[in-house]
Amino acid sequence: MRDFVDLQGASGARYRFRIWPDGAPHLPMGGNYVFVREDPVGFTVLEVGETNDLSKVQAERPKAAKRGATHVFTRLNVSRAIRTAEHNDLAAHYQTARVNESVR
Repeated sequence: MRDFVDLQGASGARYRFRIWPDGAPHLPMGGNYVFVREDPVGFTVLEVGETNDLSKVQAERPKAAKRGATHVFTRLNVSRAIRTAEHNDLAAHYQTARVNESVR
């Protein structure tokens, strides 16, 4: 299992995300997150989201697991403007992924 994954946005920019281990607490900081399914050749992005408090994403794990998610990766991003821009870029690239903007 990799600790980091680099995801590309529609703009071509690459964003580095760090794995959030199961059961580990997360700091209550703003950031972006992705739920992914691990495949034999890498990961499939199932959901992209952004939030003011990454610790609240923990509550979304069971629902994401029902959709096949095996891992969640996070990216700290305190600036709301940058976080939103990166979220929109990733959502535009991963068009088949669920876009979650409800975790606040």
